[in-house]
Amino acid sequence: MSNQEKPKYIIPETGHVSQDRDRTQPNYVAPGSATQPPSDATVLFDGSNLDQWRMRDGSPATWTVKDGYAEVLVGSGNIFTKEVFGDVQLHLEFASPTEIEGDGQKRGNSGIFFCDDRYEVQILDNYENPTYPDGTVGAIYSQYPPLVNSIRKPGEWNSYDIIWHAPVFDGARLVKAAYITILLNGVLVQSHTKVLGDTKIKPGELPHYTAHPSAGSIQLQHHKNPVRFRNIWVRPI
Repeated sequence: MSNQEKPKYIIPETGHVSQDRDRTQPNYVAPGSATQPPSDATVLFDGSNLDQWRMRDGSPATWTVKDGYAEVLVGSGNIFTKEVFGDVQLHLEFASPTEIEGDGQKRGNSGIFFCDDRYEVQILDNYENPTYPDGTVGAIYSQYPPLVNSIRKPGEWNSYDIIWHAPVFDGARLVKAAYITILLNGVLVQSHTKVLGDTKIKPGELPHYTAHPSAGSIQLQHHKNPVRFRNIWVRPI
């Protein structure tokens, strides 16, 4: 049998045989450096202003911007992206106050919310500062503790790289749960973890989903601690 007469074995769900040179080539994306985002990213904060952010009521974001970072303005409120996002890769850097005040949940507390204010990834200064495990930095709040605690010392900059897949609904019915993968300072702390529902629950309550659009704002939390942020960008998946 000649090469031309050999049957082609199609890999399931791809429509192609292995090593098929006729497959569409991946688009090139220039990678970023330690301080620059990839070429196809949407920059949410570059250190100069909070023009891509708003307060809950739609007014301009009022957090303090100086020296290339944004700092929570204590007494202001949470800030939200003006643009809405569905599935994304998010990069964000944060630092807790150098001067230690409080312990547990009262020390360097903030959070990243997806789909407006429904699903929270915890930000907390957990350097030699234990708390309830599903409230530790890197946790899916009130659901899953991180695999490990890889936070740096107070005042030092930390990096989050998060892959977020939003839930899918058909009317009021949940078709597919949300999934999230998180690296904190390059260390895997959530590995394609299934989100069980809204994280804004009280102790002892069960998480559950309520139908909502797949795209929503990304939110940074005001928790009465002057946490700092820099170098924030997203890439829609």
